[in-house]
Amino acid sequence: MPIHKRSFATIGAGLLALGALTACSSDDTAETATSPTAASECALTVNDPWVKATDEEMTGAFGVIENSGDADITITSASSPSAGKMEIHEVVDQDGAMVMQPKAGGLVVPAGGSAELKPGADHLMLMALPAPIEAGDEVEITAVCNTGGSVTWTSVAKPFEGGAEPYVPMDEGSMESSPSAS
Repeated sequence: MPIHKRSFATIGAGLLALGALTACSSDDTAETATSPTAASECALTVNDPWVKATDEEMTGAFGVIENSGDADITITSASSPSAGKMEIHEVVDQDGAMVMQPKAGGLVVPAGGSAELKPGADHLMLMALPAPIEAGDEVEITAVCNTGGSVTWTSVAKPFEGGAEPYVPMDEGSMESSPSAS
């Protein structure tokens, strides 16, 4: 057999073997909504992710972030192609009124534990939305960890009427509130 035919035959056999191995592997990501992009650096998974459908300029992202590692991991920032800006938020009591504000220091996900993102509490805020997010839309979110890695997941938008705390930006020092979407 000439050399070039032998090379194609070898490559073809290798591809078939690789395909067989891939087909036999199990899909462990079916039950979780995310897989870490840098597993050794940001070993987080996100379960039950969703965002609040909205036609406003802001909305919240929610779910349960789990850390299977043996060290705390802090989410320091987040981004999404569906938002011009994202912030990590908390809801706090300010003079008897519940308001949301950026969460200083990021979101800590304890070793072997989880952090819940939910309306009226800690959540990720999608801001400067270029277009409405409608029920059923899929929104990709990437969180950056203090370990240098990141994790990306897809959240499904759904209607939700709660979580209407006013937003108080920390960096402006203003006590005036603006509309919320958490």
